[in-house]
Amino acid sequence: MLHKTRQMLVTYALPYANGSLHLGHLVGFIQTDIWVRFQKMRGTNCLFICGCDGHGTPIMIQAEKLGLAPEKLVEQFRLEHQQDIAGFLVELDNYHTTHSDENQTIVNTIFQRHLEKGNISKRTIKQAYDPEKNMFLPDRYVKGECPRCGAKDQYGDSCETCGATYTPTDLKNPYSTLSGAKPIEKESEHYFFKLQNYAALLREWTQHGHLQTQVTHKLDEWFEVGLQDWDISRDAPYFGFKIPGEENKYFYCWLDAPVGYIASFQHYAAQHPEYSFTKYWEENSKVELYHFIGKDIIYFHTLFWPAVLSGAGLRTPTAIFCHGFLTIDGYKMSKSRGTFIKANTYLAHLPPEYLRYYLAAKLNDQVEDMDINFDDFMKRVNADLVGKFVNIASRCASFISKHFEGKLAKHIPKLELYDTFVKEGDSIAEKYEKRDFSQAIRQIMALADRANQYIDECKPWTMIKDPELQQATHEVCTLGINLFCLLAIYLKPVLPAMTLKIEAFLNVAPFKWEDKNKPLLNHAIQLFQPLANRLEKTQIDTMKDAAKTS
Repeated sequence: MLHKTRQMLVTYALPYANGSLHLGHLVGFIQTDIWVRFQKMRGTNCLFICGCDGHGTPIMIQAEKLGLAPEKLVEQFRLEHQQDIAGFLVELDNYHTTHSDENQTIVNTIFQRHLEKGNISKRTIKQAYDPEKNMFLPDRYVKGECPRCGAKDQYGDSCETCGATYTPTDLKNPYSTLSGAKPIEKESEHYFFKLQNYAALLREWTQHGHLQTQVTHKLDEWFEVGLQDWDISRDAPYFGFKIPGEENKYFYCWLDAPVGYIASFQHYAAQHPEYSFTKYWEENSKVELYHFIGKDIIYFHTLFWPAVLSGAGLRTPTAIFCHGFLTIDGYKMSKSRGTFIKANTYLAHLPPEYLRYYLAAKLNDQVEDMDINFDDFMKRVNADLVGKFVNIASRCASFISKHFEGKLAKHIPKLELYDTFVKEGDSIAEKYEKRDFSQAIRQIMALADRANQYIDECKPWTMIKDPELQQATHEVCTLGINLFCLLAIYLKPVLPAMTLKIEAFLNVAPFKWEDKNKPLLNHAIQLFQPLANRLEKTQIDTMKDAAKTS
């Protein structure tokens, strides 16, 4: 069944614009891209947008260290991110930035609407202040000894040793990470968003299938504790948008970051007027809205964001999909081990589709952490892509070219085998739809095994030697090519560049999902060209060495 009437807007979480992308970022980008490509293959009108998160204290400080204007730093990383994302064959319709006129206009509008509704209050609070840098310190810029276990050099919001959470003022022997000075307490007036005003709405929204079960259970814990007011302002110096009517107050970057989704849409819609704001973002929108995010930003996206949207008279997300964290060879990413791998370091040494395939083979619809084990990575790529999938075409194509003038037979034998491959496409589609990519890949590779087994049993290399079996050989190889074609259709969301080569080899238009129902018979194909090369351990070792110095 095609979904030609479905309209979707899909986003991935905006990466922060003060550093290069690494493989952890690519987990989510690739997961989202596979899902979007599948939707587009099915005929869905699906728009995929993103952008960089360009505000906050870390960007201001990083720019200062480099002697750059913050705007310049943000634009440099936006362009670098855009290049790396494209390098992994992630096909975005728009990549914008939160530091934009569109975003400022929308944030001001949302703030004003909540102010008028009484959802925003002002009150004076005490905060850590660096007397040498003359600035208030975000929690992560204060370190000290954990008030519970005494562990040293812990951040001002939580202890990495015992897991305790606290405020910077609770730390023992605190110091500023910017100057080393002991922070003092200083009062400042701030704006707060009254999240509790939306507790009933959020309880209902979080229980109605918009989230994964694990996320809903986690939110239940926060509801039990009680939803807290959210500080949405920051004091100067700060890189962000000034709050209207204020001289030294700025919107906290986490208020304008998710609004960046709307701004990126607006930026795209300015060049594509068929995408109207009303249709996509107003309260009763029928367009499906999906956010893919990492599990570290669940709180902002599943509580603050729906409340901010609803209170401003805008639509809420159809669903939010969270993925887990990434480790490399069983460890957190570490430069000294060569496991902190930047996107551009990987791309300089290894094909992007090998990572796309490996991640797809591990990704499911759960909020699970995953590991890239590079020994397993090499074995999986060599066994599945080279040894199983591409092998089907390489075994059959030479016979078609050499003995049958490059043309497939008019008929194929074993129609029940072909029909089985066609029918399994429906359950593979269901797995893609549910984001259970690992099961889809497992099913596809099981079919690849069956195709190779069929070729092994028929032995076309032996059949071709018998003059009476020429037609039978032609039909066996034609079936082999058709089985390969079906697998290529099923793998297209994962392997878009390889599929382009396959479409050229098979002499066909770009695959749609429905093409699985149309066998290629009496059809001319091109000469087969190698589609994938075996990975060698030296390639991976060279990449890891490069990661230690990049």
